[in-house]
Amino acid sequence: MSQTIYDTNFNFPNQKQVYKGKVRAVYTLENDVLVMIATDRLSAFDVVMPKGIPFKGQILNQIATKMMSLTADIVPNWLSATPDPNVAVGVHCEPFKVEMVIRGYMSGHAAREYKAGKRMLCGVPMPEGMKENDKFPTPIITPATKAEMGDHDEDISKEAILEKGIVSAADYAVLEKYTYALFERGTQLAADRGLILVDTKYEFGKTKEGKIVLIDEIHTPDSSRYFYADGYAERQERGEAQKQLSKEFVRQWLISNGFQGLEGQTVPEMSDAYITSVSERYIELYENITGEKFVKANTENIQQRIEQNVLAYLKSD
Repeated sequence: MSQTIYDTNFNFPNQKQVYKGKVRAVYTLENDVLVMIATDRLSAFDVVMPKGIPFKGQILNQIATKMMSLTADIVPNWLSATPDPNVAVGVHCEPFKVEMVIRGYMSGHAAREYKAGKRMLCGVPMPEGMKENDKFPTPIITPATKAEMGDHDEDISKEAILEKGIVSAADYAVLEKYTYALFERGTQLAADRGLILVDTKYEFGKTKEGKIVLIDEIHTPDSSRYFYADGYAERQERGEAQKQLSKEFVRQWLISNGFQGLEGQTVPEMSDAYITSVSERYIELYENITGEKFVKANTENIQQRIEQNVLAYLKSD
């Protein structure tokens, strides 16, 4: 089995601080330089699994940076360079403490809430008479508060965000506008690949100059859910499960093994064979989403490779 990168402890020149999220490690350097490293950690139900998935960090980083380049004309982003398959370098921003979740279809969390009898999600009404995976009349934004590592993100309404002063009304209007624009572009990019972008989340930050930009990941299988467009209508008509591209397959495996991130539950053992199958599934996701063949990076010593590539970039920049 290939080596994985599960944790990082780099000390780059002019390093000021390190933040470790569920999947990414973010190194802040002087002059507002940010080095973001996508590890191979796997998070589901806001819980980090105990074993890494080979090539997962590379896949997430390369999809996210590709999608940022394909949306930079409509929404500015933080990205400057990608000196390593697992690394993105960009400008330091002050992140907004909300995730802008947008849903075109009633799937995943929305469907679970709907089945529980709820018809309001984050202050947004959901029409009566919908089936799981039906398309919403128009996409809905259902924000979530940003959690620290290991904590659960929580649904929150736009009204509560403004009332609590988490985001100003003026800034929130920009976040909404950017979210709809990115989702529209993402929907088109997915359609070009024979896919449906079902739902996704975007995160934004503000530069020291006060400019709002897209940060973190975009349109990856960790942050988004995709269906295959071919046969979607027929499967809905027959009441069958949709063929999808996302890490929902991991969530479903965990649920079938008695784990949903609830108190008192234990993460089920992931065998080497299962981890390999998850890695292969992520590679399949990459190739379907990007339309490109996945090229595996050298994993003999990932830590050393990353450090050398980042140092070479910082020296040349």
